Amino acid sequence: MFFEYPELLWLEIIPFLLVVHYILLELMERKPHLRVSVLFPWKKAGSPFMSGFRHVPFVLKILALVMIIIAIARPRSSDKMDRVDTEGIDIMLTMDVSTSMLARDFTPDRISAAKDIAIEFISQRPSDRIGIVVFAGESYTQCPLTTDRATLINLMKEVQTDLIEDGTAIGNGLATAVARLKDSDAKSRVVILLTDGVNNRGEITPQMASEIARTYGVRVYTIGVGAEGMAPYPVMTPWGVEIQNVRVEIDEELLEEIAESTGGRYFRATDNTKLMEIYSEINKMEKDRITVDSFPVYKELFTGYALVALAALLLGLILDLFVIRRLP
Repeated sequence: MFFEYPELLWLEIIPFLLVVHYILLELMERKPHLRVSVLFPWKKAGSPFMSGFRHVPFVLKILALVMIIIAIARPRSSDKMDRVDTEGIDIMLTMDVSTSMLARDFTPDRISAAKDIAIEFISQRPSDRIGIVVFAGESYTQCPLTTDRATLINLMKEVQTDLIEDGTAIGNGLATAVARLKDSDAKSRVVILLTDGVNNRGEITPQMASEIARTYGVRVYTIGVGAEGMAPYPVMTPWGVEIQNVRVEIDEELLEEIAESTGGRYFRATDNTKLMEIYSEINKMEKDRITVDSFPVYKELFTGYALVALAALLLGLILDLFVIRRLP
């Protein structure tokens, strides 16, 4: 236990002085006396115990004052603060949201599977700062780096296609993610870039974006999403939405080049299980031990002292009103 305002404990001298003053008054008080031949008529008038009982209210008031001073000094307790080792890096999840991500070679489709598995990945990294960048024909930050898991997961759930102009601007998506990481002071900075297509839009080429990432020491893991060969894709026709098989085109050579130039690695996901295994492997690879302080949890203890003071005051008042005044 410790006191938040220990200097207030000097006020405890006040009840001490009041006790001294009270004792001095009792000693100096001249009591009237009368000489009698026998004590029989006065034996029932009182006893030494009842005579001393009249001091109890004063003692209770002094006790209350002592407890009040302790309470306002704010006694507290806390657990010992330790330095602990934990895992922690900065990660930007960069996700393709072009309409081709609606292909159904994953369950229920590519973008839904990618979101669900990314959310599982987020929940497994409680010590990291994680952000989200989405891209199609252009890119934007869905969520900046944060440790707020609830907000991050909710924003990941809101990711969908048709929010921005269609296309596949891999360079823009990577550059936006690197821009969010370049000022980070984390020992390890990582981009996980997921796409299912070929770069066909954007002001920044993928090669230029990967060079920027390498300059800032950002490691990029690339994931190509899509089955081998053909994949079922919902197509709007005059008769409604129909499922048609379309060819899967992923620029694996480009994704390998981006990963290798930044010290990362390229993965190919052909179904939900494979994509989950890829995130699990990245999760194991990206472990950077850092030392952080654990914050103590304080517990306020003044309540007990305040309750004792209140009880002493109430008891002293009751004794004054209903007992002491009736003593002979």
